[in-house]
Amino acid sequence: MGRREEMIAKIKELMTQPERIRNMGIAAHIDHGKTTLSDNLLAGAGMISEELAGKQLVLDFDEQEQARGITINAANVSMVHEYEGKEYLINLIDTPGHVDFGGDVTRAMRAIDGAIIVVDAVEGVMPQTETVLRQALREYVKPVLFINKVDRLIRELKLTPQQMQERFVKIITDVNRLIKRYAPEEFKKQWLVNVNDGSVAFGSAYYNWALSVPFMKKTGVSFKEIIDLTNAGDLKTLRKKAPLHVVVLDMVVRHLPNPLEAQKYRIPHLWRGDINSDVGQAMLKCDPKGKMVMVVTKIIIDKHAGEVSTGRVWSGTVKTGQEVYLISAKRKARIQQVGIYMGPERVNMEAVPAGNIVAVTGLRDAMAGETVAQEPIEPFEALHYTSEPVVTVAIEAKNIKDLPRLIEALRQLAKEDPTLQVKIDQETGQHLLSGMGELHLEVKLYKLKEDWGIDVDVSEPIVVYRESITKVSPIVEGKSPNKHNRFYVVVEPMPDNIYQAIRDGEIPEGRPKDRKAVAKKLAELGMDYDIARGIVDVYRGNIFLDNTKGIQYLNEVMDLLIDGFHQAMDEGPLAKEPVMKVIVRLVDAQIHEDNVHRGPAQIYPAIRTAIHCAMMKAGPVLYEPYQKVIINVPYEYMGPVSREISQRRGQLLDMRQEGEVMTIIAKAPVAEMFGFAGAIRSATSGRALWSTEHAGFERVPQELAIQIIRQIRQRKGLDPNPPTEKDICPQF
Repeated sequence: MGRREEMIAKIKELMTQPERIRNMGIAAHIDHGKTTLSDNLLAGAGMISEELAGKQLVLDFDEQEQARGITINAANVSMVHEYEGKEYLINLIDTPGHVDFGGDVTRAMRAIDGAIIVVDAVEGVMPQTETVLRQALREYVKPVLFINKVDRLIRELKLTPQQMQERFVKIITDVNRLIKRYAPEEFKKQWLVNVNDGSVAFGSAYYNWALSVPFMKKTGVSFKEIIDLTNAGDLKTLRKKAPLHVVVLDMVVRHLPNPLEAQKYRIPHLWRGDINSDVGQAMLKCDPKGKMVMVVTKIIIDKHAGEVSTGRVWSGTVKTGQEVYLISAKRKARIQQVGIYMGPERVNMEAVPAGNIVAVTGLRDAMAGETVAQEPIEPFEALHYTSEPVVTVAIEAKNIKDLPRLIEALRQLAKEDPTLQVKIDQETGQHLLSGMGELHLEVKLYKLKEDWGIDVDVSEPIVVYRESITKVSPIVEGKSPNKHNRFYVVVEPMPDNIYQAIRDGEIPEGRPKDRKAVAKKLAELGMDYDIARGIVDVYRGNIFLDNTKGIQYLNEVMDLLIDGFHQAMDEGPLAKEPVMKVIVRLVDAQIHEDNVHRGPAQIYPAIRTAIHCAMMKAGPVLYEPYQKVIINVPYEYMGPVSREISQRRGQLLDMRQEGEVMTIIAKAPVAEMFGFAGAIRSATSGRALWSTEHAGFERVPQELAIQIIRQIRQRKGLDPNPPTEKDICPQF
């Protein structure tokens, strides 16, 4: 039996023993060494040659990942590790570090129970480290810490052991500060990382060595030996004395939970169904004999197999030929193939039991985040993304005959990556593609050309703005075209803490299942409880409340009112940009008794006009997306970098000096950041290292707002002059 076959046989045996399974991910800031670490773990498990480990980057098997030298897609792999005489199955997901691909990190966190947070010893904890740690802790994923690139402290910075220790203490303190801030209440103390118990390891993924306190005690290898071997360049002995995969995977087995432990506390948090039901109990116990439930965390398109859905099995067993329900899609499907991942290849299995990560085909209508079950159940919580699409490009097929294929390709891309938004502009016939940033869109457009063979014309990137209000409006009446229905609404600006609670998922998007619980939460955040009790819908960071009393026929038109509210929030009155941070209150209504006179054609315009008119009376404003920019640059280039930031309407937030290197933290509007890469390169002779992260939305300065509204309206084929109250409010 070959090595691969032997590995598959072991995996088959271990996947039925949940106490021997560890579902874990590797997450970090960009370029801190996640994929190099994954490579070496695979080499240690005997899946690739040790010589190539760290250079082969097996899990970056996408052609673009290799060309750009970054991870774009989360990649899955299963392997076996021996610890204290027992074998364990490690299901590993390597996640991207670039902010544009943060959606993949969020989805991966749903599938795993523990994560190795990788931090570069030279750069320390960076903004994206904080983001991925926050994403992990929000999904109740337990962290351990690996401090990477320690060889650079020894060889390049020539730090003394004392200075190195100080550096490690600072990184551990920073990580623990974040764990205290973001961990669930019951784990704030339990999950802190600690050098002495071995939940912290340090080493060099590139040179394939690592150390932890338990390993040093067990083997007698000292840090001084490591320093001497590194300085002598004896990497072979170094790898033998302190093999990276042993130290890191020992830490994983020892400190990260198995599915039996993790599902006890993760299921009540991630699933809002009845925990005491049969299916609730089966998931809590990770029971392979219970009813099958899995959550799809990723969809990829395989040229041979079609759509492959990757997901976590929470209870029961996924089997070939099984008939299942897609809960959100409200459809049935039949599972065709079942398998597990070994890096770029899938290995077919007959069945995969609870507690494992599985790859299945046949779920054609599934989206990432979909709950798949043997019978209809309450779906799992929706996935919460840390940033949102802020850059848009308009695309058109160069060849008209490619149009049907382009629509299919865009549908598929949006399915694979829910953070990508696709919209067809009916008026211009253009397809609008919105993503997290320039790189995100660039990667997707490349896929369109290479995988689908479709040539497209692409517009310059366009920034997606948001519309909002600054004060409470008076009561505004909206009449239906036939004058038989009247709706009276008030709009109010949403307080920041309520908006943040929606962004964090504390107040779920959509129609609340438990209105009392949501009303209670809103009251805790400062809203009057009697008003909050009217909660009907939460949509894209906006709230719709029904504060009417005893209106006849209101229930019968409520669905239409919610649809009209969505339409009003999708395209605001100023420039038809999406609306954010607005509370819409329905305070009174008159509805015709005959349902012929209260159909969609009457209700939609009435409620939409009322909301837009109320917004025009409530001090309408424009918000623009901001990016946080972190730049590491030699001290002498400080001036040119500061100038570059201020020319782009940016603000310097912080500056830190370490040796000759300055770290500059700034924020700037996304609209001003196009072409920044080239500009910063030439301003610093290519010496700057920089990264960005989404920094929310801020109000556009008044003097610029009019000009931007004109540009947006012109681009959309509307009258360029900003609308006035008179234009929006009906003159009956």
